[in-house]
Amino acid sequence: MRRLRFMHAKKQFLGCVCLGLTAATPPPDHIEEFRSLYRAMVETNSTAASGSCTAVSEIARARLLAAGYGPGSAEIIIPPDLSKDGNLVASLPGSDPSAAAVLLLAHIDTVDAKPADWKRDPFKLVEEDGYFHARGAIDDKAMAAILIDTLVRLKREKFQPRSTIRVALTCGEESGGRMRGVKYLLKHRPETLKAAFAINEGGSGALDDQGRPRSFGVEAGQKAYQDYTLVATGPGAHSSRPGEDNVITRMSAALTRLGGFRFDPRISDVTRQYFSRSAAFYPKPVSEDLRTLGNGSNDPAIIDRVARADPRWNAMIRTTCVATTMTAGHGRNAMAQRAEANVNCRVLPGQTLEEIKQTLVRVLADPTIDVSLGSPVPPLGSAPVLSPVVLGPIETIAGEIWPGVPVIPSVTPGATDGRFLTAAGIPTYGATGLFVDPDGNGVHGLDERVRVKSLYDSRTFLYRLTKAYASRRVVAP
Repeated sequence: MRRLRFMHAKKQFLGCVCLGLTAATPPPDHIEEFRSLYRAMVETNSTAASGSCTAVSEIARARLLAAGYGPGSAEIIIPPDLSKDGNLVASLPGSDPSAAAVLLLAHIDTVDAKPADWKRDPFKLVEEDGYFHARGAIDDKAMAAILIDTLVRLKREKFQPRSTIRVALTCGEESGGRMRGVKYLLKHRPETLKAAFAINEGGSGALDDQGRPRSFGVEAGQKAYQDYTLVATGPGAHSSRPGEDNVITRMSAALTRLGGFRFDPRISDVTRQYFSRSAAFYPKPVSEDLRTLGNGSNDPAIIDRVARADPRWNAMIRTTCVATTMTAGHGRNAMAQRAEANVNCRVLPGQTLEEIKQTLVRVLADPTIDVSLGSPVPPLGSAPVLSPVVLGPIETIAGEIWPGVPVIPSVTPGATDGRFLTAAGIPTYGATGLFVDPDGNGVHGLDERVRVKSLYDSRTFLYRLTKAYASRRVVAP
């Protein structure tokens, strides 16, 4: 019977090879058990609006207990008054007391999904045309299920790590303000996250429009999110008797000056690696400019050309600030007494929020406009060092699974819970082994999906990466 199940899984697995992902790996061990775990976690609604992370954590913990982990090795930690926001922490102790731990992190909450808008029920896992479809199919229950499955496989093999393996499945990454599991654990149970470094979501592979692997991404740093509130006030007046002072005109002029401003470039070592390793994908002269910057050039003309060629590259090169909302006025027949604008900034590691504020004040060039912080202060810290301790095993294993596909590190303009860990002294890197289509696979949008083979290959990658890290004495990068 076991052989029949195995052959069935093998047939399903090999049937996905035609989708374009190369380097077909052997069918992973106990694939049906993994599929059942993945299905159960995906089909358990964990949105902030109507779901429960605690229910997902209970599914994962039950799988670990069934595999032989003791209750103390797999614990659900629930914040007071938030019974549905439970976080799972688990560990496989290492044999070397002098070695640090490695932390594997994934979040189990998802953004909301309205069933009426989807082609399929977003909370039912559907396998169709070589894809798994559902909310959370990628973000981030794919990695969460793989991490639990990895612990199960290691226990089944009686694997004895030299360095402790810690896993944390956290709640609140998507829901934001209500509760962030990582922040809660750092404050109340820091020992559950203690590690030399962490592997998290954020790094994914890119497929071309034919479904072929183009590059393997590694996230090595994130920009900080910060809103600034701009306020201009005035006495107002009847619109039939306009005076020289108009707060809307004043605010608009200041925002126009901001729109024409660009922060000085600050190109990190990671971004230079990104440019040098990406150059081959682009025709001349873009490839030459990318390669030159990657090799250490600070030529202003080259930086300007690269920044203008792609908004993503500009965002990697410098801090960006852009006006996103504006409200003003109290009546159509009255001059406004108040105009307020929101400026959203994405701040590179190494710059302070006060530094950005003072730059805004200078660029707006209007002392009558008040500038203040418009959102909670984010965690700030230096970008983690991408050393061979972390990158070496990633490059080796990725090269074996996807031969010839370049490993490309980057600093992302987006944000994950990794920023809280890095700021707390636990360098965090994104590396999932999941490859996504050029359209982003519906993450945070409609009809989220992941290629079946991509999911299985990610399972193989993260399992092998975990063993590679834990088999040696883990030290800080």
